[in-house]
Amino acid sequence: MLTHITIPRGPITLAADLYVPDDGAQPRPTVVLATPGSSVKEQIGANYASRLAARGLAAIVFDPAHQGRSGGEPRDLEDPYRRSEDISYVIDALSTLPGIDPHRIGVLGICAGGGYAVHAARTDHRIKAVGTVVASDVGAAFRSFQPDGPASALDAMAEARIEETRTGELIRVNWLPDTLADAESAGLTDIDTTQAITFYRTERGRSEYSTNRRLSRSDSLIMGFDAYHLVDQLMTQPLQVILAGRRGNTGSYESGMRLWQLAPNADDLMVIDGAGHYEMYDVPEYVDAAVDRLVEFYSRNL
Repeated sequence: MLTHITIPRGPITLAADLYVPDDGAQPRPTVVLATPGSSVKEQIGANYASRLAARGLAAIVFDPAHQGRSGGEPRDLEDPYRRSEDISYVIDALSTLPGIDPHRIGVLGICAGGGYAVHAARTDHRIKAVGTVVASDVGAAFRSFQPDGPASALDAMAEARIEETRTGELIRVNWLPDTLADAESAGLTDIDTTQAITFYRTERGRSEYSTNRRLSRSDSLIMGFDAYHLVDQLMTQPLQVILAGRRGNTGSYESGMRLWQLAPNADDLMVIDGAGHYEMYDVPEYVDAAVDRLVEFYSRNL
């Protein structure tokens, strides 16, 4: 059963979808899903949440503040700290819902959402188990992409924000090229970029609520973010790490392995042979394999 709900988050609300099995059992454990950067709840999150519910777990997926159908201005802001805090607001709401056991709540983070889920779980110990699929530390990824180094990039961002303030016009940038033709024109023909565009920007995975735009002032926040800071000291919950076996340029394989090595209670590691990062979003063979392993993990730990 799917229910659309709204979740208070200070002066705004988050839009969320709660998936509950039809077996009538309660109170039941629930998994909170944190989705990739640029993604809305109807995309990757729905693919995983619906499968978890079909296997007996309640699951909730939500649009981050400032994105999708959630509230918050300015739009298209990707603030890692707020995205991590969103998870705690969702848990607040779950604790008031009938049929949900507030003492058996897990998280599942996918891509950048993996880093956000980990960051939240370090200090929110209402979270009892942490699952990740192709987890990314988005801050480390952004720092590695800067040809002249992150400090130089921050200097340029500072100048851009001065100009934004002067003109009153907010600058937005693409997460991805809008089309495969745009990517080819920019010389971006690697398999990961191609698969990302094929998912997000074609009928395969496109959502009218996903703008493919990021407020440029987000980037300085992302640049200073460390999703795994103090994991070795604070994140005592059991951890599931699921990786795509085909390593590409997303860095998620390396990021997931680093998380696995840092976590004091690493429970299970799974590498899905043949899968690429973006194929873990919706290719049934790979998603089903991941969900089967996740259900085993949550069953042991929630």
